[in-house]
Amino acid sequence: GMRAQEMMIDNTANNLANVNTTGFKRAQLDFADLPYTVQRSPGTEVAVGQPAPIGVEIGSGVRVMGTTKVFTQGVPMETGNATDMAIEGDGFFQITLPSGETAYTRDGAFKLDSDGRIVNSDGFALEPEIAIPSDALSISVGLDGTVSVLQAGESTPSEIGTIELARFVNPAGLISMGKNLFITSQASGDEMTGTAGENGLGTLAQGFLEMSNVSVVDEMVNMITAQRAYESNSKAIQAADDMLQLANNVKR
Repeated sequence: GMRAQEMMIDNTANNLANVNTTGFKRAQLDFADLPYTVQRSPGTEVAVGQPAPIGVEIGSGVRVMGTTKVFTQGVPMETGNATDMAIEGDGFFQITLPSGETAYTRDGAFKLDSDGRIVNSDGFALEPEIAIPSDALSISVGLDGTVSVLQAGESTPSEIGTIELARFVNPAGLISMGKNLFITSQASGDEMTGTAGENGLGTLAQGFLEMSNVSVVDEMVNMITAQRAYESNSKAIQAADDMLQLANNVKR
């Protein structure tokens, strides 16, 4: 029980540490009780034709079954930056890693690199790759991910590409790799890509960032609960030790 509550504190601390991390999704722990020592099974015959209505089962503690990422919507924050984007609804941005593998993120704090490509803060390119012309005066991103630019000498914007989003049957099965990025696993299933606003995918909001979905109040309550549970478990160990000491002193 004490080990489980230590992990609860570690998880809560990580959630609180990322309260201002763009696109961060809080994690929660799932607990399960450990196997039981069965001294008598329910239904055991205690007399002829008379089964016991209950049994005698002594539990052996608790363990952490896993951590679940909660992908509820974070609060949008307006930045006014033309390359900042927030997903309103389901979906992930696709990022090409240096290895060629595709990663996924809810962090829409994008930048332009020296070639005009839209990249994340680590310089990893958005997929499909979109390059902004060097003479672009303004950038416009539609709700459906259509990227248009107004170039010098032109009176109307021209479309240069479309930002596609990806979604998963089980996003909680994605593997967190840090840097606000996720990669697929067998549990998450294959990605389903498409146009923003279609087939269950969310829409894009330009000039906004999705903040973390961590509630400081809830995490503080979880921390206090875990601390009290840890103290209670330690008291149970101390009480059992005192009882054994009393039993040993009976012979004296």
